[in-house]
Amino acid sequence: MTDILLSIVGFILTLMVLSYLVKDDNALFHLAAYIFVGVSAGFVTLLILTQVLWPQLTQPFIPLFSSSDQIDRIGVIWSLVTMLLGALLLLKISPRLSRFGMIPVAFLVGAGAAIIIGGAVFGTILPQIQGAADLMDLKAGADRGVNPLIQMVDAVILIGGTICTLFYFYFGAKPRPNQPPQRSKVVETLGTIGQIFVGITLGALFAGVFTAALTALVERGAFIWNFIWQLIGG
Repeated sequence: MTDILLSIVGFILTLMVLSYLVKDDNALFHLAAYIFVGVSAGFVTLLILTQVLWPQLTQPFIPLFSSSDQIDRIGVIWSLVTMLLGALLLLKISPRLSRFGMIPVAFLVGAGAAIIIGGAVFGTILPQIQGAADLMDLKAGADRGVNPLIQMVDAVILIGGTICTLFYFYFGAKPRPNQPPQRSKVVETLGTIGQIFVGITLGALFAGVFTAALTALVERGAFIWNFIWQLIGG
């Protein structure tokens, strides 16, 4: 019975979303979007309560109100610090006290920047350098049965594309008297080649997103067909 009800709800919501194809601004599509946003907000709120607030702020204080001797003093200290930063962040509501709320904001910005920089260095730059170094190792490629000529072409494209892309994002230009700053012809040429690599990358990403969307559309179409077929007793 539960599966039937879920199938009916999924069928109705799918039709409500697909109504956007008939008219881009209609009440059914907006209702489906509101339901999706509401369910997502409720799920995120429940996740924060059960995975963040309860274990990080409430649970460390439970042994303090019981006869247990196993008190996590470090956890209690961290919880107090977290609660203090959270209280300071709430002061951003007040125009007079909003400057005190800059303290937790600074921690959030610093931690976010550190995560982004660390992810870029250890997740992109270093693996790309390692990948380029592996492509230059012809002996290892020969052991894997890779044609050395193809491997060298791949290495040149990878390294050249990376260098040209970096030149594309290089905005430095020498000042000239009575003329606007202009990059040198070498930098401009390499930047143009890098722009081609950026365009190819964005095209591949768009193709991936389009393929994923098309796959979801086909899956929903198959769901509607199977639901109607089962409903008529096929």
